[in-house]
Amino acid sequence: MNPKIIEKELSYQIMSAAYAVHNELGPGFLESIYEAAMVLELEARGHQVKTQVRVPVHYRDKRIGEHVLDILVDNKAILELKAVAEIAPIHQQQALSYLRAAGLELAIVINFGEASVKYKRVVNTNTLAS
Repeated sequence: MNPKIIEKELSYQIMSAAYAVHNELGPGFLESIYEAAMVLELEARGHQVKTQVRVPVHYRDKRIGEHVLDILVDNKAILELKAVAEIAPIHQQQALSYLRAAGLELAIVINFGEASVKYKRVVNTNTLAS
């Protein structure tokens, strides 16, 4: 039995935008350049996009800090953009901590630093209904 893919169509649209950005820019730019390009590409495709969204982090009901999300798409998916040699497990853990703090289900870590776009979907199973 295949588990339900969270936000399948939105994921497809996001990755289509990422491929378009990478095809035009290629690797080698700073993450901020890819962020600006992704915002333009996603907005052109009709998505609501917010950047550098601040999300509070709590410990024992006390606010102890905040995460800053690279991109939030349609208030449903967090995009964590990288321009590194490869996506490391810590990048996926970082995305999961963002999901937990934001109370969302889906993050996509997208790496523009390789010859072709690489990505990892991260799902916060704690928010899924049983």
